Amino acid sequence: MKHAVIYIHGNGGNAEEAEHYVPLFKGCDVIGFSYNSASPWEAKEEFPLFFDKVKAEYDSVTLVCNSIGAYFAMCSLWDKEIRQAFFISPVVDMEQLIKDMMMWAGVTEDELQKKGIIQTADGNVLSWDYLSYVRKNPVIWNVPTNILYGSEDALTSYKTITEFAGKTGATLTVMDGGEHWFHTEEQMKFLDSWIERLK
Repeated sequence: MKHAVIYIHGNGGNAEEAEHYVPLFKGCDVIGFSYNSASPWEAKEEFPLFFDKVKAEYDSVTLVCNSIGAYFAMCSLWDKEIRQAFFISPVVDMEQLIKDMMMWAGVTEDELQKKGIIQTADGNVLSWDYLSYVRKNPVIWNVPTNILYGSEDALTSYKTITEFAGKTGATLTVMDGGEHWFHTEEQMKFLDSWIERLK
């Protein structure tokens, strides 16, 4: 039996991060996915093509997804044969995140609809087309999933993540003091032990 693990990075990440997971999935081929998609509709085109190529060569595929990488995976791979998924700080409610970003930037829905695209002071880009698409295309996800969430995650609230876990039957592990970006030595040790326990 040949097993593959596809690693899908978050915003600002890269496929080389997959190297970290090689020792955690002994006997599996860990493959980093270097994708170009910046929206869910682009992911719907790009992600299935990559997944199908990998699946054609392996008996089973596991996903390890970070942040928006998890959201793109849910938008595009929900109907694929996936053994299990590990979501690290996943974006699970994009509409809520966009509304939060609008609130932080002091932008109303009327303003965004009129202007179409607004660049915020902190460098984010708000798009009416993106928000409209997200509302019309809610996420469907039935893959056996484990979620790792930091209690100090500034992008996704505890309420949002627990509601998603309950709705999808995912296991939820919360690291007290963990951030959205798991990167410190303590956070990475917690992440590694989480995968070892649940894989």
